[in-house]
Order: sequence, then C-alpha cells, then structure tokens
Amino acid sequence: MRWKNFPNLFDLVDNLFESEKGESEGTNYYYNVPAVNIIETDKTFEIELAAPGFSKNDFKITVENNVLRISSDVSKAKEKEEKKMECLRQEFAFGKFTRSFSLPNSIDTEKISADYKDGILHVILPKREELTISKQIAIQ
Repeated sequence: MRWKNFPNLFDLVDNLFESEKGESEGTNYYYNVPAVNIIETDKTFEIELAAPGFSKNDFKITVENNVLRISSDVSKAKEKEEKKMECLRQEFAFGKFTRSFSLPNSIDTEKISADYKDGILHVILPKREELTISKQIAIQ
C-alpha cells in the first residue's frame, strides 16, 4: 500500500462538509456496508462478513429464489441511550444494511449454516454432491 503524504481534493471537500451533512440529514456520515470475503473450497463456498460490535441476534439471513440476503437493523439511538454520554466523533457504523448474493444452482440451500465469532459473521454454503450417472450407450 502506498502512503499518501497529502490529502486529495475529495478528502478535503468531504472534511469541509462533514459536520453539516451529518447534522442536516440526521444520519451517521460514516455508515457503510460491511466488507465481505468470499472463499471457495472443494465442498463449500464461505462468506465472511466483517461486523464488529454486533451480536448474532442482530442479523437476519434469508434465502429466496437463489438469492442469499444478510441484513441487520441496529438502532444507533438505542446505543446512545444505554451509554448516557456524548460522543465527540462517531465513526463506528451502526444502522441498517442488506447484502445480497446470487447463489449458483450448485448450492444446497437446505444445508446453509452460519455462526458469529470475534466480529465476523461466517456463512457456509455447501455445494450439492454432483450426481454422475454413467450410462453406456448401445451402438446400433
């Protein structure tokens, strides 16, 4: 990775309007969608979603029409109520997000599993066992 010793124009403009945007829209300026890694092994596809600060109950995972959806709706207001202190700068991303992934037909949707540990949601998508039926064709 290259070290940048000077800010670019976009960073300067973003920083200039940072506080006004967050206050006027009433949203968290730093909110973004969690990053994912997709890994393929011989028997599975695996999705790792980076979501530190969440709990396993914060996620909803559904499969419909060969589309896997991972979503969450963690209320930022609830978080502030519990702490009873003023945050001078907030860059942690809490809020609503949805990630969708089109699944190939080779995924066995009945055997999808997930776990959440150390800030990573790990979804395992097992591949179907391919049925190879060999048949000898008679030549006439």
